[in-house]
Amino acid sequence: MSADDSPDYLPARMLNEFVYCPRLFYYEWVEGVFVDNRETVEGSLRHEKLDGKQDALAAAEAAEASGDTIHSRSVTLSSEEHRLIAKMDLVEGEAGLVSPVDYKRGSPRQNEREGTLVAWDTDRVQLAVQALVLRDNGYRCEEGVIYYVATKQRVRVPIDDALVAETLEALSAARLTAQSGRLPPPLADSPKCPRCSLVGICLPDETRAAAESPALRHGSSPNGSSQRGSSLHNGNGRRQQTLFEVDEPRQAVVGVGAVEEEVRRLAPARDDLRPLYLNTQGLRVGKSGAVLKVHEKDKLVQEVRLGEICQLNVFGNIQLTTQAVQSLCEAEVPVAYFSMGGWFYGVTHGLGVKNIYLRREQFRLADVPGFCLRLARALVAGKIRNQRTMLQRNHVEPPPAVLAQMKCMAEDAERAEAFDQLLGIEGNAARVYFANFAGMIKSDGDGIGGLDESDLTGEGDASEGGSDAVACRRRDGSQRSPFTFDFVNRNRRPPRDAVNALLSLAYSVLAKDLTIVSHTVGFDPYLGFYHQPRFGRAALALDLMEPFRPLVADSAVLSAINTRMVSSRDFVQVGPAVALKPDGRKAFFRAYEQRMDTLVTHPLFGYRVNYRRIIEIQARLLERVLRGELNTYPVFTTR
Repeated sequence: MSADDSPDYLPARMLNEFVYCPRLFYYEWVEGVFVDNRETVEGSLRHEKLDGKQDALAAAEAAEASGDTIHSRSVTLSSEEHRLIAKMDLVEGEAGLVSPVDYKRGSPRQNEREGTLVAWDTDRVQLAVQALVLRDNGYRCEEGVIYYVATKQRVRVPIDDALVAETLEALSAARLTAQSGRLPPPLADSPKCPRCSLVGICLPDETRAAAESPALRHGSSPNGSSQRGSSLHNGNGRRQQTLFEVDEPRQAVVGVGAVEEEVRRLAPARDDLRPLYLNTQGLRVGKSGAVLKVHEKDKLVQEVRLGEICQLNVFGNIQLTTQAVQSLCEAEVPVAYFSMGGWFYGVTHGLGVKNIYLRREQFRLADVPGFCLRLARALVAGKIRNQRTMLQRNHVEPPPAVLAQMKCMAEDAERAEAFDQLLGIEGNAARVYFANFAGMIKSDGDGIGGLDESDLTGEGDASEGGSDAVACRRRDGSQRSPFTFDFVNRNRRPPRDAVNALLSLAYSVLAKDLTIVSHTVGFDPYLGFYHQPRFGRAALALDLMEPFRPLVADSAVLSAINTRMVSSRDFVQVGPAVALKPDGRKAFFRAYEQRMDTLVTHPLFGYRVNYRRIIEIQARLLERVLRGELNTYPVFTTR
């Protein structure tokens, strides 16, 4: 963007952020990204008290003439000359000679050589901005004061020519950074990162580790073809794009290379926030204060605090009041809409990421066939490897020939020369995988534990519950469900048996999560690199979803069946379609969220986080590829 396109006034606090970390400044100022942590919340609460005591500041000429004492709180002034704006906690002085006082929650820095307390560089620059703003409004300002709340100490900062020059130099660099449209590199092993509220978005150690990985740094396959630059159209993206999950907490194998330095896990392994699912027809959601109130007819059935959920999922005929939707958007809590049968319709969300640069790169690279093919090959190969891993882990007796065939197909996917060829490989791998899917289902004949065939007697016609279902009655006279967990093949639109109904719902919910993550990161979820654009289809979410289909969706389905979380009595048939009843959906959501909350070792970084965070990390790694920080997208696979 040009200088004229940048915002008119740069806040003093943003220049503080730039001196602290240019990357943090870019996220907050250019992209409008902000996340709270304990320190930011404490600072905000303290400044709320200060802002509640606003005092008028006399004009400079009047203050100079009267000689009165000045003591004004929460003063906002701007500088036309430097295009700066500052909100000052306190301005004190007399007769036109004033000093800004800024309150900071921390402690001052110790000057070990002189044995004195000094202000941090970021605080000095912020105070200098306030002094420049005061000077441009006619006041005389020769020093400022930082009050450190933790130690209750005042540290005076002279506003001399050296500090002013340092501040103006930082101001010029900050504006150039904002205008460049390029995210600055992360800090290297900095002690600042653990305390930063945006560390889970910035991923400083992860970005550097991936960029410095021998396999990913050069972006080349074993035959030496480049992944970027002039060879964008002819690289063939071989095995270095695939990662392997390991149980050890350190050094993970990454194709032909490895990350050898320890990567700090600076973000929590799990998020405290949880998705909220509503699937009882006729519910009405309103809000009172910061609490969502769920009513069934006139009865209050549930209360949920807005600050405790990360998304709201509504299935079928559920009403949300305008006030509830507005509050959810303001809190950046997306609302996902599904049909009663689990078909994902779309998402309502707040403004989200305001920066256009990532989406501009996304649209540009989506028109580069070589880049799209290379990314698609990696995604499909990763999906096939994860399907193979699922068979190895869960099949009663995985056929060696099938495992060998899927291994070859994953390698073929990495060498595919066209999208049609890649689609054929993916389809053939899916056929082989689902042909052996039944071997991973460890359920009795009708999906209800505790019964054997001696308890049942056959009745009716097989067509009553579909080609594989036989209506039966227990010997005690009670009706047995016609649905079974026998799996023959994958079918959909509509699913015609219980297992396929679970798989379709699982893929729909996973697509929703990837769509939300795409919005969160700043992508346009409807423009993908492998899946072609189609009205109403979140193509990029489906791209990112491919390697996670077996690891999350299929695994959740198998868990729900094999642990008897869902039974054959949880299904209903309408025409040829089979769907879950509300109680069955509720049980499946529990299985799905348990899988998303499962801790897994990230293969590239070596730390353990849950699948929900893994999915976000992977989306942000793709963002790094589009921004040019990484040469190759490291697809997540397990072994």
